[in-house]
Amino acid sequence: MKFNIALLAGDGIGPEVIDQAVKVCNAVAEKFGHDITWKPALTGAAAIDAVGEPYPDETHEVCTNADAVLFGAIGHPKFDNDPSAAVRPEQGLLKMRKKLGLFANVRPTFTFPSLIDKSPLKKDRIEGTDLVFLRELTGGIYFGEKGRRDEGETAFDNCVYTREEVKRLAKKGFEMAMMRRKKLCCVDKANVLETSRLWRETVQAMEKDYPEVEVSYEFVDAVAMRLVQWPNSYDVLITENLFGDILTDEASVISGSMGLMPSASIGSDIGLFEPIHGSYPQAAGKNIANPLATVLSAAMMFETAFELPEEGKAIRAVVNKSLAQGIVTEDLANGGKAYGTAEVGDWLAANL
Repeated sequence: MKFNIALLAGDGIGPEVIDQAVKVCNAVAEKFGHDITWKPALTGAAAIDAVGEPYPDETHEVCTNADAVLFGAIGHPKFDNDPSAAVRPEQGLLKMRKKLGLFANVRPTFTFPSLIDKSPLKKDRIEGTDLVFLRELTGGIYFGEKGRRDEGETAFDNCVYTREEVKRLAKKGFEMAMMRRKKLCCVDKANVLETSRLWRETVQAMEKDYPEVEVSYEFVDAVAMRLVQWPNSYDVLITENLFGDILTDEASVISGSMGLMPSASIGSDIGLFEPIHGSYPQAAGKNIANPLATVLSAAMMFETAFELPEEGKAIRAVVNKSLAQGIVTEDLANGGKAYGTAEVGDWLAANL
């Protein structure tokens, strides 16, 4: 099979971890007889520096003509530390999600047998954890009207959802639950927020269409607590944009490192696959960044976008092998030998 993949390295450690994922994808393609054409494009701070726009039209064209998008990270301290900056890298990410119709962010959280003791949580709390969040990506407070009034002394951010936005996200959640353990949790704040009440009543109305799925409704603060108490009690969780942003970062450290968790952003046509760890500018250029989340995002790309489960399985197997044999970067070395980002990528590719 032949694939055209848009390659958006982005900022910070993005280019370094993307390079390793490309090595692994090329090795998988060779192993299984596929042909990959990579289409690099600018985004984030790198794009602002080059053309003044975090998600240029040229990049959008590359993405829309691709079979999938493999993405690194967005963000740079020079923008983070300047509250008055008119253009920001993160604006490019939001624009990209909106223009590509990527309304659902799929973030799995699972544990690795060889790393179970590296988690900040006790082993008996996290063993068997295998959950997935579906976070709504193109609505809510991030996209609502925002601004200042009273000569800048008052700020506002409006959170707005339509029933249709909730339904399309919930539909994917129900479908995913049917393929897993048939448990779905709707995360909201319906005791306080009107948007959450819309979420809850919409999901309740859909229950009859999926009678095999056990549905629960929990407030976001309770879920935040239970994620560190009994994360293995969850299967599929659906939630709005802001809540999902916070909860998925909390869940990501259950495995022992944020550098291990992949994600997919999906919609009607194209899928975007990225690590959840962000640009981590402090590590940029030092060859110390953990590439495994990006590599596992590539596994999700083969499985989800290309419907090639064996290719994804092969990538996951070699990642587990690298962890078991201690071929890891400094965040997982725990006093042992730490390998460089590029060394890990070379090892993974060679062992495929």
